[in-house]
Amino acid sequence: MDQEIQNINTTTLAYMGDAVYEVRVREMLIEHDPHDVGKLHKMAVRYVSAEGQAKAMRKLVNGFLTEDEIRLYKRARNHRTLSRSKNTDPRTYKVATGFEALIGYLFLAEESDRLDEVIEEAIRIIEEE
Repeated sequence: MDQEIQNINTTTLAYMGDAVYEVRVREMLIEHDPHDVGKLHKMAVRYVSAEGQAKAMRKLVNGFLTEDEIRLYKRARNHRTLSRSKNTDPRTYKVATGFEALIGYLFLAEESDRLDEVIEEAIRIIEEE
């Protein structure tokens, strides 16, 4: 893992990861149905909500992520923060924050192949419902 980027505050990594993941989900959804923005937004919520991200992350840590990625995720998940989610429980919010931090790290480290793999697997997991 890139030590310089790994040393960035995990809240900052999650901030970046949130944006990157949101854009990737929107790109995927637009490929399927580019015409109805209202429908696209409703569909996106399934993937970008804390619940969706936490569901994916709980499965990703079981054999898909590397040990370094799990370490970064746990550091972000356990980081004390003042922000709180209005729409989910604190545990789910922390797991989702860890997911976003991992996405942010992979993006900033320019590990685009791995970023694609993680996002594609997360989407696949979320779609298992």
